[in-house]
Amino acid sequence: MTPGVVMEIGRQAIEVTLLLAAPPLVAALLVGLLVSIFQAATQLNEATLQFVPKLVVMFIVLLLFGPWMLQYLMDYIQRLFESIPQLIG
Repeated sequence: MTPGVVMEIGRQAIEVTLLLAAPPLVAALLVGLLVSIFQAATQLNEATLQFVPKLVVMFIVLLLFGPWMLQYLMDYIQRLFESIPQLIG
């Protein structure tokens, strides 16, 4: 196995990680921003106010994107396992 192959496998792993983490992180970022704007407009400075909306939105995002995320991860793992014979020999 050459260093180039190792770098390619690492690049693909990072790509998969970023794609799988993006939907929940983007949703949490947007909800946090909206709640922060609401807090600034109403001058409600409660730190726990952001927790419940983020939790609900993360749950909804995982329900919506969960099947896609799981399928994408399983496809990557299957391709990786199928390439083991070529990588070794």
